[in-house]
Amino acid sequence: MNVYACKDIGKIVAAERKKQGLTQTQLAGFCNVGITFISNLENGKGTAEIDKVLNVVLMLGLDISITRRGE
Repeated sequence: MNVYACKDIGKIVAAERKKQGLTQTQLAGFCNVGITFISNLENGKGTAEIDKVLNVVLMLGLDISITRRGE
């Protein structure tokens, strides 16, 4: 899936969390972040810290890849 906005990442994180049967509280605990951070991330809040976002994505077993458009 291509990501064009913070809310795109949030949708992916929320879907994967639910697929794995995790609550926001559980995911927050695994990632050592607050539940408010997880909520804001899933809702596409644009001020989320990138290092925390990457930590959550990696904890869910997802990868992020950046490629030049059109390639």
